[in-house]
Amino acid sequence: MIMAIIPRDQAEPVLQALVAANHTATFVETRGGMLRQAQTTLFIAVHDKQLDEVTQIIRSSCRSEPVVESAQQSGFREPMPARQTLGGAVVFVWAIERKDNY
Repeated sequence: MIMAIIPRDQAEPVLQALVAANHTATFVETRGGMLRQAQTTLFIAVHDKQLDEVTQIIRSSCRSEPVVESAQQSGFREPMPARQTLGGAVVFVWAIERKDNY
């Protein structure tokens, strides 16, 4: 099972690429993280042999951008630049041993 958290504006290309490669995903709109930005969380059930293919689709369909912001730190007169990366996907993979249908 793959759970991928993707910025909302990048979710549609990922979903289209997954469907084009004959994969399906369940998704929900989520909000969170340090900047409280809107995201889409995808749940994708795959067999072990499909894991690399699906993670590559996610990797190639998402982009991340470095952002430099000024942040005032105590003890300094000049603002210090703070580097953050926005965008891209955060991917979690779980091995599911058993599936019951209820």
